[in-house]
Amino acid sequence: MVAARHCTNLLANGGGLWVTAPTPPLSLPIMNNWINLAHDRETGIETLHAHFPGHVHAYDPHWHDTYLIGITEQGVQRFNSRKVRHDSTPGRIFMLEPGDIHDGDAPSADGFTYRMLHLQPAWLEQSLGGLFGDRPGGVLPGIGSVLHDDPGLAQALLFAFNALHQKEVRMVRDIALDGLLERLAGHLRWPQRLPVDARAPVVARRARDYLVDHHEQDISLQALASACGTDRFRLTRAFKAAYGLAPHAWLIQLRLSRGRRLLAAGAQPSEVAIRLGFADQSHLGRWFRRAYGISPGAYQRYLLGA
Repeated sequence: MVAARHCTNLLANGGGLWVTAPTPPLSLPIMNNWINLAHDRETGIETLHAHFPGHVHAYDPHWHDTYLIGITEQGVQRFNSRKVRHDSTPGRIFMLEPGDIHDGDAPSADGFTYRMLHLQPAWLEQSLGGLFGDRPGGVLPGIGSVLHDDPGLAQALLFAFNALHQKEVRMVRDIALDGLLERLAGHLRWPQRLPVDARAPVVARRARDYLVDHHEQDISLQALASACGTDRFRLTRAFKAAYGLAPHAWLIQLRLSRGRRLLAAGAQPSEVAIRLGFADQSHLGRWFRRAYGISPGAYQRYLLGA
Protein backbone atom coordinates (compact mmCIF):
# COMPACT_ATOMS: atom_id res chain seq x y z
CA MET A 1 0.00 0.00 0.00
CA VAL A 2 1.37 3.39 -0.98
CA ALA A 3 1.72 5.70 1.99
CA ALA A 4 -0.41 8.82 1.90
CA ARG A 5 2.52 10.81 3.29
CA HIS A 6 4.40 10.85 -0.01
CA CYS A 7 2.67 14.05 -1.15
CA THR A 8 3.30 16.25 1.88
CA ASN A 9 5.67 18.53 0.02
CA LEU A 10 3.11 19.98 -2.39
CA LEU A 11 2.69 23.72 -2.19
CA ALA A 12 0.14 25.97 -3.87
CA ASN A 13 0.37 29.73 -4.06
CA GLY A 14 -2.59 31.97 -4.73
CA GLY A 15 -2.62 35.70 -4.48
CA GLY A 16 0.51 35.71 -2.34
CA LEU A 17 -0.91 33.32 0.24
CA TRP A 18 0.93 30.05 0.73
CA VAL A 19 -0.87 26.93 1.88
CA THR A 20 0.94 23.68 2.51
CA ALA A 21 -0.74 20.46 1.54
CA PRO A 22 -0.20 17.85 4.25
CA THR A 23 -2.34 14.81 3.71
CA PRO A 24 -5.05 14.60 6.38
CA PRO A 25 -4.02 12.31 9.24
CA LEU A 26 -6.59 9.66 8.43
CA SER A 27 -6.96 7.90 5.12
CA LEU A 28 -9.21 5.03 4.24
CA PRO A 29 -7.55 1.86 2.83
CA ILE A 30 -9.76 -0.06 0.42
CA MET A 31 -8.15 -3.05 -1.30
CA ASN A 32 -4.75 -1.29 -1.27
CA ASN A 33 -6.36 2.00 -2.28
CA TRP A 34 -6.65 5.01 -0.07
CA ILE A 35 -9.23 7.76 -0.28
CA ASN A 36 -9.59 11.04 1.59
CA LEU A 37 -12.78 13.08 1.37
CA ALA A 38 -13.84 16.41 2.80
CA HIS A 39 -16.93 18.58 2.38
CA ASP A 40 -17.26 22.37 2.51
CA ARG A 41 -20.69 23.08 3.93
CA GLU A 42 -20.97 26.66 2.64
CA THR A 43 -20.31 25.88 -1.01
CA GLY A 44 -21.24 22.20 -1.11
CA ILE A 45 -17.87 21.48 -2.76
CA GLU A 46 -16.37 18.05 -2.10
CA THR A 47 -12.62 17.53 -2.15
CA LEU A 48 -11.23 14.11 -2.96
CA HIS A 49 -7.62 12.91 -2.62
CA ALA A 50 -7.13 9.30 -3.68
CA HIS A 51 -4.62 6.67 -4.78
CA PHE A 52 -5.15 3.44 -6.72
CA PRO A 53 -2.39 0.81 -7.06
CA GLY A 54 -1.04 -0.36 -10.38
CA HIS A 55 -2.88 -2.52 -12.89
CA VAL A 56 -6.31 -2.19 -11.26
CA HIS A 57 -9.71 -1.18 -12.53
CA ALA A 58 -10.51 1.82 -10.34
CA TYR A 59 -14.02 2.85 -11.39
CA ASP A 60 -16.83 1.45 -13.51
CA PRO A 61 -18.45 3.85 -16.04
CA HIS A 62 -20.49 6.42 -14.12
CA TRP A 63 -21.46 10.08 -14.10
CA HIS A 64 -21.90 12.86 -11.55
CA ASP A 65 -24.34 15.73 -11.26
CA THR A 66 -21.41 18.03 -10.41
CA TYR A 67 -18.56 19.58 -12.37
CA LEU A 68 -15.29 17.72 -11.81
CA ILE A 69 -11.91 19.43 -11.93
CA GLY A 70 -8.83 17.56 -10.80
CA ILE A 71 -5.11 17.14 -11.17
CA THR A 72 -3.11 13.95 -11.57
CA GLU A 73 -0.42 13.96 -8.92
CA GLN A 74 1.44 10.73 -9.65
CA GLY A 75 1.34 7.92 -12.20
CA VAL A 76 -0.93 7.52 -15.21
CA GLN A 77 -4.65 8.08 -14.68
CA ARG A 78 -6.46 6.44 -17.59
CA PHE A 79 -10.15 6.95 -18.25
CA ASN A 80 -12.64 6.87 -21.10
CA SER A 81 -14.97 9.82 -21.61
CA ARG A 82 -16.75 11.33 -24.62
CA LYS A 83 -15.82 8.21 -26.60
CA VAL A 84 -12.10 8.92 -26.23
CA ARG A 85 -9.44 7.28 -24.04
CA HIS A 86 -7.50 9.81 -21.97
CA ASP A 87 -4.18 9.36 -20.15
CA SER A 88 -3.60 12.03 -17.55
CA THR A 89 -0.05 12.29 -16.22
CA PRO A 90 1.43 14.32 -13.33
CA GLY A 91 0.54 18.01 -13.50
CA ARG A 92 -2.25 17.61 -16.06
CA ILE A 93 -5.72 18.95 -15.33
CA PHE A 94 -8.85 16.96 -16.14
CA MET A 95 -12.36 18.42 -16.26
CA LEU A 96 -15.79 16.92 -16.79
CA GLU A 97 -19.29 18.35 -17.01
CA PRO A 98 -22.29 17.02 -15.11
CA GLY A 99 -23.48 13.92 -16.91
CA ASP A 100 -20.16 13.11 -18.59
CA ILE A 101 -19.73 9.34 -18.35
CA HIS A 102 -16.25 8.23 -17.35
CA ASP A 103 -14.41 5.28 -15.81
CA GLY A 104 -10.95 4.81 -14.34
CA ASP A 105 -7.97 2.48 -14.69
CA ALA A 106 -4.37 2.35 -13.46
CA PRO A 107 -2.34 1.03 -16.43
CA SER A 108 1.14 1.47 -14.93
CA ALA A 109 2.75 -0.53 -12.13
CA ASP A 110 2.94 2.42 -9.71
CA GLY A 111 -0.77 3.23 -9.95
CA PHE A 112 -1.97 6.82 -9.82
CA THR A 113 -2.80 9.53 -7.29
CA TYR A 114 -5.01 12.54 -7.87
CA ARG A 115 -6.81 15.43 -6.23
CA MET A 116 -10.24 16.54 -7.39
CA LEU A 117 -13.00 19.04 -6.65
CA HIS A 118 -16.71 18.36 -7.11
CA LEU A 119 -18.23 21.77 -7.94
CA GLN A 120 -21.98 22.12 -7.44
CA PRO A 121 -23.68 23.58 -10.56
CA ALA A 122 -25.79 26.01 -8.47
CA TRP A 123 -22.68 27.32 -6.71
CA LEU A 124 -20.79 27.64 -10.00
CA GLU A 125 -23.63 29.54 -11.66
CA GLN A 126 -23.95 31.95 -8.74
CA SER A 127 -20.20 32.48 -8.40
CA LEU A 128 -19.62 33.05 -12.11
CA GLY A 129 -22.47 35.56 -12.09
CA GLY A 130 -20.68 37.53 -9.40
CA LEU A 131 -17.31 37.49 -11.15
CA PHE A 132 -18.43 37.78 -14.77
CA GLY A 133 -21.54 39.90 -15.15
CA ASP A 134 -21.60 39.59 -18.94
CA ARG A 135 -22.12 35.84 -18.97
CA PRO A 136 -25.29 34.49 -20.65
CA GLY A 137 -28.19 34.23 -18.25
CA GLY A 138 -30.05 31.07 -17.38
CA VAL A 139 -27.49 28.63 -18.77
CA LEU A 140 -24.64 26.65 -17.29
CA PRO A 141 -21.24 26.58 -18.96
CA GLY A 142 -19.84 23.62 -20.78
CA ILE A 143 -16.29 22.31 -20.76
CA GLY A 144 -14.43 22.06 -24.04
CA SER A 145 -11.42 19.79 -23.69
CA VAL A 146 -11.19 17.10 -21.04
CA LEU A 147 -7.40 17.30 -20.49
CA HIS A 148 -5.35 20.48 -20.10
CA ASP A 149 -1.72 21.50 -19.65
CA ASP A 150 -2.14 24.80 -17.79
CA PRO A 151 0.35 25.44 -14.97
CA GLY A 152 -1.57 28.52 -13.81
CA LEU A 153 -4.79 26.58 -13.49
CA ALA A 154 -2.94 23.74 -11.77
CA GLN A 155 -1.56 26.16 -9.20
CA ALA A 156 -4.99 27.71 -8.62
CA LEU A 157 -6.59 24.28 -8.33
CA LEU A 158 -4.09 23.11 -5.72
CA PHE A 159 -4.49 26.31 -3.72
CA ALA A 160 -8.29 25.94 -3.72
CA PHE A 161 -8.11 22.23 -2.94
CA ASN A 162 -5.78 22.75 0.00
CA ALA A 163 -7.77 25.66 1.40
CA LEU A 164 -10.99 23.62 1.39
CA HIS A 165 -9.55 20.23 2.32
CA GLN A 166 -7.57 21.65 5.24
CA LYS A 167 -10.52 23.84 6.31
CA GLU A 168 -8.65 27.12 6.20
CA VAL A 169 -10.35 30.29 7.47
CA ARG A 170 -13.23 31.56 5.34
CA MET A 171 -11.35 34.44 3.72
CA VAL A 172 -8.55 32.17 2.54
CA ARG A 173 -11.10 29.78 1.06
CA ASP A 174 -12.91 32.66 -0.68
CA ILE A 175 -9.68 34.02 -2.19
CA ALA A 176 -8.65 30.54 -3.31
CA LEU A 177 -12.00 29.84 -4.99
CA ASP A 178 -12.10 33.24 -6.70
CA GLY A 179 -8.63 32.57 -8.09
CA LEU A 180 -9.73 29.16 -9.34
CA LEU A 181 -12.79 30.59 -11.07
CA GLU A 182 -10.74 33.28 -12.79
CA ARG A 183 -8.34 30.67 -14.19
CA LEU A 184 -11.13 28.23 -14.98
CA ALA A 185 -13.17 30.78 -16.94
CA GLY A 186 -10.84 30.54 -19.93
CA HIS A 187 -11.65 26.85 -20.30
CA LEU A 188 -15.44 27.22 -20.08
CA ARG A 189 -17.69 27.69 -23.06
CA TRP A 190 -21.08 29.31 -23.02
CA PRO A 191 -23.65 27.50 -25.20
CA GLN A 192 -24.74 29.38 -28.29
CA ARG A 193 -27.00 26.59 -29.50
CA LEU A 194 -29.41 24.16 -27.95
CA PRO A 195 -27.83 22.02 -25.21
CA VAL A 196 -26.86 18.47 -26.16
CA ASP A 197 -29.89 17.07 -24.36
CA ALA A 198 -32.26 19.15 -26.47
CA ARG A 199 -30.80 17.61 -29.63
CA ALA A 200 -31.32 14.07 -28.37
CA PRO A 201 -34.17 12.09 -29.91
CA VAL A 202 -37.55 12.88 -28.38
CA VAL A 203 -38.03 9.31 -27.14
CA ALA A 204 -34.68 9.40 -25.31
CA ARG A 205 -35.51 12.71 -23.63
CA ARG A 206 -38.92 11.43 -22.59
CA ALA A 207 -37.33 8.32 -21.10
CA ARG A 208 -34.73 10.38 -19.24
CA ASP A 209 -37.40 12.68 -17.79
CA TYR A 210 -39.49 9.69 -16.78
CA LEU A 211 -36.55 8.08 -15.00
CA VAL A 212 -35.77 11.32 -13.16
CA ASP A 213 -39.39 11.62 -12.00
CA HIS A 214 -39.74 7.95 -11.01
CA HIS A 215 -36.20 6.96 -10.02
CA GLU A 216 -37.30 5.68 -6.61
CA GLN A 217 -39.68 3.15 -8.18
CA ASP A 218 -39.02 -0.35 -9.54
CA ILE A 219 -39.51 0.54 -13.22
CA SER A 220 -39.61 -2.18 -15.84
CA LEU A 221 -38.17 -1.53 -19.26
CA GLN A 222 -41.53 -2.34 -20.80
CA ALA A 223 -43.29 0.22 -18.59
CA LEU A 224 -40.70 2.83 -19.51
CA ALA A 225 -41.09 2.08 -23.22
CA SER A 226 -44.89 2.28 -22.97
CA ALA A 227 -44.68 5.61 -21.16
CA CYS A 228 -42.55 6.90 -24.05
CA GLY A 229 -44.78 5.51 -26.79
CA THR A 230 -42.28 3.07 -28.24
CA ASP A 231 -41.01 -0.47 -27.83
CA ARG A 232 -38.19 -1.69 -25.61
CA PHE A 233 -35.67 -2.22 -28.40
CA ARG A 234 -36.07 1.19 -30.05
CA LEU A 235 -36.01 2.84 -26.64
CA THR A 236 -32.77 1.15 -25.58
CA ARG A 237 -31.01 2.01 -28.86
CA ALA A 238 -32.13 5.65 -28.77
CA PHE A 239 -31.31 6.10 -25.08
CA LYS A 240 -27.85 4.59 -25.34
CA ALA A 241 -27.05 6.68 -28.41
CA ALA A 242 -28.13 9.86 -26.60
CA TYR A 243 -26.70 9.29 -23.12
CA GLY A 244 -24.00 6.66 -23.46
CA LEU A 245 -25.63 4.08 -21.18
CA ALA A 246 -28.61 1.76 -21.43
CA PRO A 247 -31.66 2.96 -19.44
CA HIS A 248 -31.13 0.57 -16.52
CA ALA A 249 -27.45 1.55 -16.16
CA TRP A 250 -28.28 5.26 -16.36
CA LEU A 251 -30.98 4.77 -13.70
CA ILE A 252 -28.47 3.14 -11.35
CA GLN A 253 -26.15 6.12 -11.75
CA LEU A 254 -29.01 8.54 -11.13
CA ARG A 255 -29.88 6.68 -7.92
CA LEU A 256 -26.25 6.75 -6.81
CA SER A 257 -26.07 10.48 -7.47
CA ARG A 258 -29.21 11.02 -5.37
CA GLY A 259 -27.75 8.68 -2.77
CA ARG A 260 -24.68 10.88 -2.36
CA ARG A 261 -26.93 13.83 -1.57
CA LEU A 262 -28.98 11.87 0.95
CA LEU A 263 -25.88 10.54 2.68
CA ALA A 264 -24.43 14.04 2.85
CA ALA A 265 -27.68 15.19 4.48
CA GLY A 266 -27.32 12.54 7.19
CA ALA A 267 -29.64 9.75 5.99
CA GLN A 268 -28.50 6.29 7.05
CA PRO A 269 -27.21 4.00 4.26
CA SER A 270 -29.96 1.47 4.98
CA GLU A 271 -32.60 4.19 4.59
CA VAL A 272 -31.00 5.43 1.38
CA ALA A 273 -30.99 1.93 -0.10
CA ILE A 274 -34.70 1.41 0.59
CA ARG A 275 -35.71 4.88 -0.57
CA LEU A 276 -33.84 4.64 -3.88
CA GLY A 277 -35.06 1.19 -4.86
CA PHE A 278 -32.00 -0.92 -4.09
CA ALA A 279 -32.71 -4.41 -2.77
CA ASP A 280 -30.88 -3.70 0.51
CA GLN A 281 -27.90 -1.85 1.94
CA SER A 282 -25.38 -4.35 0.58
CA HIS A 283 -26.84 -3.93 -2.92
CA LEU A 284 -26.39 -0.15 -2.64
CA GLY A 285 -22.88 -0.70 -1.29
CA ARG A 286 -21.78 -2.87 -4.21
CA TRP A 287 -22.86 -0.31 -6.80
CA PHE A 288 -21.50 2.61 -4.76
CA ARG A 289 -18.05 1.06 -4.48
CA ARG A 290 -17.96 0.20 -8.20
CA ALA A 291 -18.71 3.82 -9.11
CA TYR A 292 -16.83 5.73 -6.41
CA GLY A 293 -14.31 3.33 -4.87
CA ILE A 294 -15.70 3.78 -1.36
CA SER A 295 -18.60 2.40 0.68
CA PRO A 296 -21.67 4.55 1.43
CA GLY A 297 -20.93 4.45 5.16
CA ALA A 298 -17.32 5.54 4.73
CA TYR A 299 -18.37 8.29 2.32
CA GLN A 300 -20.83 9.62 4.88
CA ARG A 301 -18.34 9.46 7.75
CA TYR A 302 -15.89 11.59 5.82
CA LEU A 303 -18.47 14.18 4.83
CA LEU A 304 -20.06 14.49 8.25
CA GLY A 305 -16.77 14.27 10.14
CA ALA A 306 -17.91 11.28 12.19
